[in-house]
Amino acid sequence: MTPTARLLRELIALPSVNPAFVPAGDPSAGERRVAEFTAATAASAGLDVDFQKVLPGRANLLVTLVPRGPRRGRVLLAPHMDTVTVASARQFTPVRRGDRLYGRGACDTKGSLAAMLRALIELARSGSRPQHTEITLAALVDEESSQSGSRALAASGLKADLAVVGEPTRLKVVTAHKGDLWLELTTHGKAAHGSRPELGRSAIADMARAVSWLEGDYARQLRRRRHPLLGHATINVGTIQGGRQPNIVPDRCTIKVDRRTLPGENDAAVKRELVRGLRHHGITVRLVDYKGVPSEPMETNCRLPLVREFLHANGQRRPAGVHFFSDAGVLAAAGIPSVLFGPGDIAQAHTAEEFVSLSELERARETLVRFLRSLP
Repeated sequence: MTPTARLLRELIALPSVNPAFVPAGDPSAGERRVAEFTAATAASAGLDVDFQKVLPGRANLLVTLVPRGPRRGRVLLAPHMDTVTVASARQFTPVRRGDRLYGRGACDTKGSLAAMLRALIELARSGSRPQHTEITLAALVDEESSQSGSRALAASGLKADLAVVGEPTRLKVVTAHKGDLWLELTTHGKAAHGSRPELGRSAIADMARAVSWLEGDYARQLRRRRHPLLGHATINVGTIQGGRQPNIVPDRCTIKVDRRTLPGENDAAVKRELVRGLRHHGITVRLVDYKGVPSEPMETNCRLPLVREFLHANGQRRPAGVHFFSDAGVLAAAGIPSVLFGPGDIAQAHTAEEFVSLSELERARETLVRFLRSLP
């Protein structure tokens, strides 16, 4: 195995499940083990190490390669350390099969963390650090839940000329992704005895009409809104709850929806659009943004000099887009131009057979080294 693959194997073997997905006290929860191991590895290579407290017992790790001369710019490398939960504890044991390394976090995003850290170590040991550009690896917490790590980093006022956010993009430089708006819609009716339904008003019946419009006419309307890299906006009704028992006319029904937004859309306008559209069809709903934090779409100008240089280092003529939300959206909203890049495929993330190609892992490291060596 290469040093990068060995590092990834060590990272997979350190559970770092987001605490939001497991019971309190679960031994697999939290990013601390990964953060401490990564910090020790970086420090042994002569890199500067610091921690930024985010949540109780959870901190972003900041690893810095200082330039040879006065700092005039900064590039940020930003993978996340947390993972989703596992179907079996066996997923914490890395397994190699041919060119693939299997295990939780292999591509989402411990593979990016390994490639980025090894690239920094290579620059530090070879003496080829940039003259005036500081490179900071920010290994972030809580991406899989509320993005508390990237939000804390953005709120700290840290500035950068470019952030390369580690995500499984199949080694494509991604300059745009969709936003992710989670909404709870509730209809209210009037309860009555099931033998006299005409004396009540069914909240479920109203919600059935709402779902029919959302996944019918409204979804078709969204398919006409297109972005050159992202395709069209979408809506998905993910859950529905209503009623208490068969012989009571239900007075309340609630659905939760996932609305993926495109650059140019904003959360407030989407909420108004939904309420107006349902009201037009005679349906009154109470709408709540239950995610509670902004998760708006991201688009970075591919003509920015550092973005062009990164595309060139990757041998890529045109940027790509992805449908999922990421820490890049948070950093971009704070004024840091951001792109996504990393080994692996999002189709493998969160699955029981998550893996990353080891040859792709090495190509990620090589691309990062080429790009970082080109910095002034």
